[in-house]
Amino acid sequence: MEEEQNILFVRREPDGAVTLYVDEDWAAERGANVSELVRVPIPQELYASGTVQQLREYAATYIESMGGTNLSS
Repeated sequence: MEEEQNILFVRREPDGAVTLYVDEDWAAERGANVSELVRVPIPQELYASGTVQQLREYAATYIESMGGTNLSS
């Protein structure tokens, strides 16, 4: 059985930092360019009990594993 996942939308900064958003509307309200967001599936356990830093590290690793490109959708 596949593990349930939640989605975060992530903006990768030029310095490598990541900003996390719960949805595209919230990101847009905060001035993010929605076309630059990467859709990152987060394992349920990490989403439910991980720290913000753990979520950021997971998202950064995910983006790096995808070649660092913006993969929104």
